[in-house]
Amino acid sequence: MSVWSEPLAPCPVLTLRDVHLRAGPRTLAEGLGLTVEPGQLWCVVGPNGVGKSTLMAVLAGLRAPDGGSVLADDRPLATIPPAALARQRAYLPQSIHDTFTMPVREAVRVGRHPHLGGWGWGGRDDDRIVADVIDALDLTPLAGRDVLTLSGGERQRAAIGAVLAQQAPLLLLDEPVSHLDLRHQIQVLDLLAGLVRAGRHAVVTILHDLNLARRYATHALLMGEDGEARHGLAVDVLTAERCSQALRTPIVSVSDGAHVALIAKGHGRGLS
Repeated sequence: MSVWSEPLAPCPVLTLRDVHLRAGPRTLAEGLGLTVEPGQLWCVVGPNGVGKSTLMAVLAGLRAPDGGSVLADDRPLATIPPAALARQRAYLPQSIHDTFTMPVREAVRVGRHPHLGGWGWGGRDDDRIVADVIDALDLTPLAGRDVLTLSGGERQRAAIGAVLAQQAPLLLLDEPVSHLDLRHQIQVLDLLAGLVRAGRHAVVTILHDLNLARRYATHALLMGEDGEARHGLAVDVLTAERCSQALRTPIVSVSDGAHVALIAKGHGRGLS
């Protein structure tokens, strides 16, 4: 691990108490209670429209729950000043819209903003952290490129780079690997898992790939269209039966003796 992997603040314990989420008249979640602690990697899984992104915005303190409370070390998120919150948690939204032309290097450097001095000037530590993050995400050949010229996957890695450069101990990532090729999906998830194993970070991320979720998650939250949510150890939550119910798709578990995978039981025919 490099200097960017050392958070500048202790990782808070994030607690949800009787949280209710709604979209208009629809109930997304009701009475949700769970705790996210350092050393845990939570995957949020479920079909489109069940409130996964809404939940992530609530965890980030950007939206109030429709009932209940979210606390960081027993302190309501709404009472934490934005500057202090930015040093505790970093948030990657699902959609990223670049409006300014800037080199990739500077796009990653945006993540250093919560740690800059009063004049907004960075120091050598900032330069080193940005360089280390760029290297860790395989962005070095792109560092001088304008972000507006990047592919979707390349821009996604730059956005993840800004999140990592923030050096926050709690990382909230909404579909971080959705635009990435398989190699970079594994690279990003390996980085996150490495941070969690060191015990100084906690990660909450939304993933649609059940097998990546099972491979990397320590804990999982499985959300269904009926507002029901199951959570706990990933191995107990992400089973074929429970995923079939939540995703409303027949899913079976297959094994080669050493590895287990969840596979959708479709009706299509392969090409011969």
